[in-house]
Amino acid sequence: MSSPRWPAATPPLEDEDLLTEILLRLPPQPSSLPRASLVCRQWRWLISDPRFVRRFRRRHRRNPPLIGFFDMGPRSLYFVPTVDAPNRVPPERFGLQFEDGDQFMPLGSRHGLVFVIHLSLSRVLVWDPVTADQHLIALPPGLMGHLNRTMVHGAVLRAAGEDQHFQVVLVVADDDYDMQDRQMLACVYSSRTGVWGDIISAPLPPKVPIGSRPLMVSPSKEAVLVDNSLHWMLFGSLVGILEFDLLKQSVAVIPTPVGVVSSHGRHELTVVRAKGGGLGFLIVIDFCAQSWRRKTDCHGVASWELERTIELDKLLPLNQEMRAHLYIVGFAEENNVVFAWTPVIGLFLIHCSSRKFPIPACLHVIFHLKVSFLQKHVLVVDMMELLLVDTTEVSFCSIPLLVKQAASHGESIA
Repeated sequence: MSSPRWPAATPPLEDEDLLTEILLRLPPQPSSLPRASLVCRQWRWLISDPRFVRRFRRRHRRNPPLIGFFDMGPRSLYFVPTVDAPNRVPPERFGLQFEDGDQFMPLGSRHGLVFVIHLSLSRVLVWDPVTADQHLIALPPGLMGHLNRTMVHGAVLRAAGEDQHFQVVLVVADDDYDMQDRQMLACVYSSRTGVWGDIISAPLPPKVPIGSRPLMVSPSKEAVLVDNSLHWMLFGSLVGILEFDLLKQSVAVIPTPVGVVSSHGRHELTVVRAKGGGLGFLIVIDFCAQSWRRKTDCHGVASWELERTIELDKLLPLNQEMRAHLYIVGFAEENNVVFAWTPVIGLFLIHCSSRKFPIPACLHVIFHLKVSFLQKHVLVVDMMELLLVDTTEVSFCSIPLLVKQAASHGESIA
């Protein structure tokens, strides 16, 4: 009596479900999927499937690599790669052109979209660098009058799992000398409906003094998304954090840690994501960085807690003669990385989530920049996640937006 014959097992690499799981675990470098797609027709077919692309993007959304940045020329945003082959993306792959005489200010990037305010047209522009789609949106009437006297800032974002539609949030700190008109304003645009919502307002905190320095949203610091809220730095008569709650559709001011921000001396500060999640705050004074975390006690009272102090001068190759001012020029949300710059070192990264501060590995010098490239408060950096798909490559990456802008509101941008 012969033994029963069992069907032959499918070789592992011919099992599409198993092969898909293997390919999903490839590192999210720009070269990973294009190289894998060259193995055979079956691999290329799987990798080119939009369902696989969406799954690959979701899986690696929290750890996309940084591959370059956008810089701002007189009439354009152009891409500058910062990694070597095979992960180098050609500079000509991305670019945004403007007309002669146009005044524009990049406000940030998020979820694969770049957000620009077109001052000449009194409109905002949402640009997808991969598809080259552009959405030019008129400013809401309730904020139009603020454009010439204060800083109108904003952010763009997509809902979780949303590929087609996006939201735009604009904010203003209206520090009019008339006490009755001192308020914060916000307005939300939905591409799904194609209209702006109602103006959302709240009075400025009563402790905000009236002085010669008007309160405004910092033009050199972009919004940081933490949980369900967007955060911008405020400066002028008050140093604080403007918070817009996306769920509650409300606007408020969060004070910075008491006694940390001095009105005298040179310091750099920015909103960050705290280690493990939640709102964080980073301030650098004379190459000493303090990382703070916002926490809430059992009674619902919020306060700041100092997490760590980072002595950057011990990590950077500097002597006493080389201790030029350090500038915080941006923050990459998903990587929890702060971008900093000095005339001597150039542009470098501070990895805020490192569990072993301070260690040299928490700093990574990207490249050296000429001193003339940077002036005080002229760079904006933010994370942008890109999904590149065409007939020759499929890859996932993230790009900081690094662009020159005017040092203060009202200056022409060149």
